[in-house]
Amino acid sequence: MGNSFGRLFRITTWGESHGGGVGVVIDGCPPRLPITETDIQLELDRRKPGQSTIVSQRKESDTVKILSGVQNGLSLGTPISMLVLNEDARGRDYDEMREKYRPSHADYTYEVKYGLRAWEGGGRASARETIGRVAAGAVARKLLQEWYGVEIVGWVEQVKDLAAEVEPTHVNREDVEATMVRCPDPETAERMIALIEDTRKNGDSVGGIVGCVAREVPAGWGEPVFDKLEADLAKALLSLPACKGFESGSGFGGTLLTGTEHNDEFWADDEKQVFTPTNRSGGIQGGISNGMPIVVRAAFKPTATVMREQHTVTTKRENTTLQGRGRHDPCVLPRAVPMVEAMVALVLADHALRQRAIDPPA
Repeated sequence: MGNSFGRLFRITTWGESHGGGVGVVIDGCPPRLPITETDIQLELDRRKPGQSTIVSQRKESDTVKILSGVQNGLSLGTPISMLVLNEDARGRDYDEMREKYRPSHADYTYEVKYGLRAWEGGGRASARETIGRVAAGAVARKLLQEWYGVEIVGWVEQVKDLAAEVEPTHVNREDVEATMVRCPDPETAERMIALIEDTRKNGDSVGGIVGCVAREVPAGWGEPVFDKLEADLAKALLSLPACKGFESGSGFGGTLLTGTEHNDEFWADDEKQVFTPTNRSGGIQGGISNGMPIVVRAAFKPTATVMREQHTVTTKRENTTLQGRGRHDPCVLPRAVPMVEAMVALVLADHALRQRAIDPPA
């Protein structure tokens, strides 16, 4: 249970961090959508470990193999199954964790729930599970681009107390990918990189915020009452490993404004297209898209594994200490950007199909 996401565009991820491999099954992808392994690999390469000095040094090619649902570069309309093999798992790094719970990890809670746990790398609780999400997100992104011209761009907005000045309507992927930290503000990016590297050398970790914008989303996507667009986006992003907070539009900052300061006034252009100059709603009103850019932010905590000794207990409930080992991200944010984009794409693709299902024929 809990391994599937979406209604009409539905995904199920599978696999453990140190098992044979990980992957995803997509059910509900429409037929005749152009899909290649290259499309998927582009996004997985942005997520994979070892891509820079400020992320996990686990050496994985994360090469994707499409097993079903695609023929001659087109989706068949049948389930799409994708596989990525684990190539560099080092179970010996976790020998001590067999008998000890890692602080702030899912070790204890998984064992309480299931009576056992995949102690090597955290199993399903590992961020390696997100390979399936990113692979499926690449297909969702293709659907959104081909059918609606929707563009989704994520970026690192803040690392600890270092915040970039970013205008969501102008940020582009080229600027985001220009630095290893994926912050489109070059000066702030350099300071972020220095902070992460210093933190890594000290055996510690830091968190921060990832921003994301979806442009050209048509008005009308989203469902009342429990399936509001921002509600589904919130669940999608909060389901990511290490994500602890979500904001849409003005977010918590909107609490500091009055109603007249916060309201987005409606205007119409010469072509009778409705728009809001301020977009404090973040492109969503009443849980339904209004045609303006959808803007969200996700807060990620510091990586739980640190290379310092901390207090914990054994599986026999005896007090002890544990020092982190293995290869871990000192900051999850650079690799979280494609994960956030993928989850936003999955939500939007699902709601696009749901809206298509109720639209009357032309």
